[in-house]
Amino acid sequence: MTEAVALELAKQTLMVTMKVTLPILTLTLIAGLTISIFQAVTQVQEFTLTFIPKILAAILALLFLGPWMLTMLLNFTSRILINLPNYVK
Repeated sequence: MTEAVALELAKQTLMVTMKVTLPILTLTLIAGLTISIFQAVTQVQEFTLTFIPKILAAILALLFLGPWMLTMLLNFTSRILINLPNYVK
């Protein structure tokens, strides 16, 4: 395996990781920002209030986007396993 192949695999791995995690991170960020604005407006400083909406947003994202994430990860893994003989020369 040459350096170029290893770097390309690392690049593809990072891209797939970002594509899979970005929806969950975005939804939890929006939920956290919304709750923070709500707390600032109402001056309610309850620390546990921020965790429950973020957890619910992450669970909902996994429920709705889980099949897409799994498909993406399976496609990436199958591409790597199919091309494995080409990597080792």
